[in-house]
Amino acid sequence: MMTMQNPMTEIATSKKAGDTLLSVRNLKKHFPIKDGVLQSTVGHVKAVDDVSFDIRRGETVGLVGESGCGKTTLSQCVAGLMEPTSGEVLFDTGRGGTLGPEDRIDRMSGKQKAKYRRNVQMVFQDNFASLNPRNLVVDIVGRPLRVHGEASGGLLTERVVELLEQVGLGRQHLYRYPHQFSGGQRQRISIARALALDPDLIVLDEPTSALDVSVQAQILNLLGDLQQQRHLAYLFVTHDLSVVRHMADRTVTMYLGRVVEHGPTETIFRDAQHPYTKALLAAKPDLDDDPDAPIATLEGTIPDPARPPKACRFHTRCPVATPDCGWEVDDIVRLLESDDTLFERLSGVSRKSELEAELAFETEEAACKLWEVLRSDRVPEAMREATEILDVKGSKLNVRFRDSDEIGLRALGSGHEAACVHAGRLS
Repeated sequence: MMTMQNPMTEIATSKKAGDTLLSVRNLKKHFPIKDGVLQSTVGHVKAVDDVSFDIRRGETVGLVGESGCGKTTLSQCVAGLMEPTSGEVLFDTGRGGTLGPEDRIDRMSGKQKAKYRRNVQMVFQDNFASLNPRNLVVDIVGRPLRVHGEASGGLLTERVVELLEQVGLGRQHLYRYPHQFSGGQRQRISIARALALDPDLIVLDEPTSALDVSVQAQILNLLGDLQQQRHLAYLFVTHDLSVVRHMADRTVTMYLGRVVEHGPTETIFRDAQHPYTKALLAAKPDLDDDPDAPIATLEGTIPDPARPPKACRFHTRCPVATPDCGWEVDDIVRLLESDDTLFERLSGVSRKSELEAELAFETEEAACKLWEVLRSDRVPEAMREATEILDVKGSKLNVRFRDSDEIGLRALGSGHEAACVHAGRLS
């Protein structure tokens, strides 16, 4: 009689809850912008820009934000699928002690790297694209076991069956192709594959966003059960705040490549301190809300990540921005770009610094028109107050803004931090 290895043997008992499993420190991922015949680098898209957070064993960290804020890029750097531009990703491979330089995934020895690869798995948003359409389920789920020499032959098949049964499927699904399953079933197959090597951390990139609501609930309950059984840690990337509240122990809010707030999930939902987090929560539909009341929306569009705003990156859309939030010349350029009648008349911008510049126009009339706009209600009051110089000389407009320090995360107690000048004062 064949003896099967139990994949959950001593999994929970060998790991201590609360130990730091993964640490992200000052992580940056910038993508070069190429232009010209020689494809010279003319700038960088700052998809992830100086991000730090930790994940402890057995906990779920929710990573939230609008599309384009850098969530997926960050998750792929954590999973080792993308090399960061700078910064560190440290992972506990069981060496013991606190995490140090030798635990950086880009400096690990071959043995450590293999252990890291085993212990960090990923479940992707598009479960159809992430499963090879030409492979049977037994090959898809069993491949990690074969690659790492865990099982072969009949034992491999039985291990795959056991994994499928843990995610609500069974032996009858072994010899089918991905297209023969529903979206929820394909996601279960993806989860089974991620579980094959008994990982410590699973990165979940929008794992339920493409599923029906009832199927979402099934997948979330499955993930919760598996976490309890296997003492898994999750990095849960999503834009659905209802999912975050249900799943996450701690929540990290990202905006334009940076963390603007993080803390215990219940604290974030009860007492959010960053205006962006508050806007996300206000935009979340609730069954208890008045059905006739309009859904709250966040005004404006996300700025270009190739030239993100100075100081607080959210100040261009913030309803409670102050003169100290980092107003700069680029804020005027963004205003011009949003108004074709003004932008077409701009001849050029001669910058002395981020805060001071001379804007040249085709006519004096165009320069005077922008001068009137910048003194009107078409721009935020905080921007007007931050303007130290604004004068017209012929067809040129001179402008200078008040200097502001970078607004970093501020400790608010109990692991709660927010990057806002109002932090600790918002109700």
